[in-house]
Amino acid sequence: MQIEDLRIYVAVIHAGNFTAAADQLMLSKQYVSRRMAALEASLGARLLIRNTRKLSVTDAGLLFAQHAQRILDDIQEAELAVSEQRQTLRGSFRINLPMSFGMNHLSPLIAEFLSQHPALQFQIELADRYVDVIGEGVDMAIRIGALADSTLIARPLGELKRVICGSPAYLARAGTPQQPEELLQHACLRYGREGQNGWELQVSGKPKWLAVQGPMVSNNGEVLLDAALAGLGLVLLPEFIVGPALQRGELVTVLEPFHPTSLALNAVYPQHRQRSEVNRQLLAFLQARLLS
Repeated sequence: MQIEDLRIYVAVIHAGNFTAAADQLMLSKQYVSRRMAALEASLGARLLIRNTRKLSVTDAGLLFAQHAQRILDDIQEAELAVSEQRQTLRGSFRINLPMSFGMNHLSPLIAEFLSQHPALQFQIELADRYVDVIGEGVDMAIRIGALADSTLIARPLGELKRVICGSPAYLARAGTPQQPEELLQHACLRYGREGQNGWELQVSGKPKWLAVQGPMVSNNGEVLLDAALAGLGLVLLPEFIVGPALQRGELVTVLEPFHPTSLALNAVYPQHRQRSEVNRQLLAFLQARLLS
């Protein structure tokens, strides 16, 4: 078994087929296929199932991929540890960002970090779906909201304040709620999983759930923002999404004394990445910018 085989195998897993992996590595498809066959022979195990339509990974192949990635990460860390230029970060780094916050706030920070470390190569993915950090080979993910129990390491990056607001036209038509219970009589534009259960507000210092209803549920805050601007109802969203519209007077906050709970912002990454110098410096950079 050769280190090059591990690199090729991990590339195949991420790319999903031999052709794409070969293109990324600037190798021939035939060479990639031969090396994968040799790797399976040396292990005495079937890692990949090939057919004319797609490439599938066996259970043994998934397990081996996790170990192979850790080995490659350790090699990269070893190279950094003995580098004469310790502060010169090198290698590739895959990071997952939430869509709206990633575009509006994290994107310029990532660009600033990369400008300070030009030898790095970042693969940046934006998605509001739940990403399997370990299974998809992600080095770090930025997540908004409560974290599920997992083996991932989590580090805080701050909290995101949320508000309830609506357009002046909607409030003129439907009235401005003065008490949380009045939301039950309003059209409420709901976000993702919270949209299935209602909204949580602080009433007398305690959380109170309200089973609000309305014409729209979406897992994207920008979609709900557009609906609120169009006068379709009230919306509960982070200030980073609705802030500009509030400043322009296109939206107006309501029920401010009963503020919704803030959302936690965290960076999460696999345990085997905790020694990564890239992880350490990127995390310190983001905390300095977002927690200050």
